[in-house]
Amino acid sequence: MIKQLKLKDYILIDELCANFHKGLNIITGETGAGKSIIINAIDLVFSSRVSKDVIKSGCDKASIEITLENTKHDLSKLFEENGIDNLGSEIIISKEITQNSVRSRINGTLVNQELLKNLRALFIDIHSQHQTYTFLQPQYHINLLDSYAKDIYGQTLQSYKEKYKEYEELKNALEEAKGSATATESQIDFLKFQINEIEEANIQSETEDEDLNRELEILENAEKLKELTGSAYWTINGDDGSILEALAKIKVDLSKAESFDPQLEGINSQFLDAVENLKDISSSLRDYSQSLDNDTQRLNEIQERLFLIDKLKRKYGGTLKSVLKSYADFQEELSQIEFSTQNIEKIEMQIREQKALLQTLADEISENRKNYAQVLSVLIQDKLAVLELPKARFEIHISQKDLSPNGIDNVEFLISTNISEELKPLAKVASGGEISRVMLAIKSIFAQNDDIDTVIFDEIDTGISGKATQSVADEMVELSKSHQIFVITHQAIIASKADKHFYVRKSQQDHTKVEVYVLTGDNRIKAIAELAGGTINEQSIEFAKSLLSV
Repeated sequence: MIKQLKLKDYILIDELCANFHKGLNIITGETGAGKSIIINAIDLVFSSRVSKDVIKSGCDKASIEITLENTKHDLSKLFEENGIDNLGSEIIISKEITQNSVRSRINGTLVNQELLKNLRALFIDIHSQHQTYTFLQPQYHINLLDSYAKDIYGQTLQSYKEKYKEYEELKNALEEAKGSATATESQIDFLKFQINEIEEANIQSETEDEDLNRELEILENAEKLKELTGSAYWTINGDDGSILEALAKIKVDLSKAESFDPQLEGINSQFLDAVENLKDISSSLRDYSQSLDNDTQRLNEIQERLFLIDKLKRKYGGTLKSVLKSYADFQEELSQIEFSTQNIEKIEMQIREQKALLQTLADEISENRKNYAQVLSVLIQDKLAVLELPKARFEIHISQKDLSPNGIDNVEFLISTNISEELKPLAKVASGGEISRVMLAIKSIFAQNDDIDTVIFDEIDTGISGKATQSVADEMVELSKSHQIFVITHQAIIASKADKHFYVRKSQQDHTKVEVYVLTGDNRIKAIAELAGGTINEQSIEFAKSLLSV
């Protein structure tokens, strides 16, 4: 329920803080006084479309804040997922409107419009003469019927919806499979050609071309390499004047020196190690030089291999890594085509099985809908009689259609308010005053099943009078026992039933200003008297007192 509404610099209101009752909240005031401003503000805090025109003239911004008391819905997971502080049973929703932006918050955290839309559906139900009623739109009638009978076939309907979603997914999978399977023969042949071309190349690794280029450079310079390494070998280990020959003489001299001074032992040892290392180097150079050969055949093989690899790189991405990736992609694509062709029959069989299951569930749901449509029709028709529409006939018409997300039923509310007229769609028949009572009748019946806390009626008593007004007033009192009700009314009888009575007054002195008061005692009597007689006099005062004493 709505505990509190705060407005600041909103339209014609400087500042307002209104605390509401959990039962019947009545709002009255002269025509044009701005009564709908309160309802519009409640609506606007949940709305995605906000005009900067709501900012009070001369102000930079407007703000709306609503405090809700939540006793029915577990929102802990929703708040946790959106980073919203959990304040227990209280939910504070605010909206700040500036010339350039609109910011919405829940418990101080910025939120998107989708979240506000979800909260509105849980907490607020607004009805007015000037909006398109959900109750009047045929596309919503099936949901209203299902909501009423949710305890009877709700689980079956939920199961149906889940399986229908699976059914749609299967149909989409079939379309994809057929799309893949319809690849032309030439496309398949070309894929196979590309795969075979890369397979036949037998690429060894992503760096094979780099390895071959290094080997090619060695083979192309084999003569020069043989000459250089051979020369180095003979310089180190030749017959006359070689480095090793010179080092042998040094070795003799160091040995003699060490015999005179043992401190030279370390130097002599390092020298001997160096000589041995040089001998190893000499051997390696000899072996390397002898291994080199002008292998013309290998040279040609490498050049042909590199030519093939360059051709593949030009076709499939510039590097061997890209060539190998293209190969994997071609294999995957071909595999999907072949799999899709084989998979079509399997999916088609699954679709047939799923459709048969859906049909069984839909038939069961449809039978229940027809039964409860009759029950609900009688209840609403009886309620219309209570609301002074005794000749009204109400029927929930159900016709068949193909499988859909909601089953196989079209559901539409039909009504006749005059005994001589045939049943027709609700939106096309009811007058303003009749719509008010039809909506109230439907809402009263659904109140037994829904979880919405707050229902707002904005001047829906227009077009009714006399006994009908008394009936509507009594019904609103009954409805307020299970719901918080807001009513904007011009009817004294309805206003007299308030648990809390708000009076809206517009003054125009230096500037136009709207103020809201809570009426009690004599002030409330006077307000009801004015509604009843148009003026406040002894007769209207007595009538107001009589209404309040009932």
